[in-house]
Amino acid sequence: MPSPRRVSVNNAHPALKFRQADVKALFRFLDEGLTGDAVPAGELSVAFVDAGEIIRLHESFLDDPTITDVITFPGDKDENLAGEICVCADYAAQQAPKFGQSLSEELTLYLVHGWLHLAAYDDKAEPDRASMREAEARTMAAVRKADKLPGFALK
Repeated sequence: MPSPRRVSVNNAHPALKFRQADVKALFRFLDEGLTGDAVPAGELSVAFVDAGEIIRLHESFLDDPTITDVITFPGDKDENLAGEICVCADYAAQQAPKFGQSLSEELTLYLVHGWLHLAAYDDKAEPDRASMREAEARTMAAVRKADKLPGFALK
């Protein structure tokens, strides 16, 4: 079995609290435990950002100056990079109550969504979106069952 991928975690949100080891364990579980949804080899970078930063990224890279939940950047095989997942903790805090979710569940869903994008899932067109939602639901159920949901808090 290959060694676990390197996961770098950057918490750029001033009020978000969590254990980096729990986020790394989540991705180790996703990589090892869920065959069929293979993310390219290489280092995975994860960044937790605030609303201002996700809006800046969304506008800079996708020409859309609105807030969003997660932005996934593909990696570079030649540089041994699997990709980067940027998630907005502020958006998660706003959305979680609307869906009856905890902050931890909502942020983990964003991490799973980004990971699925790296595994070649798309959500632009309706058939693809349905496939993505099914994969999210299946993956989140497995994460909960394995007790791999990281704990997140905004303080």
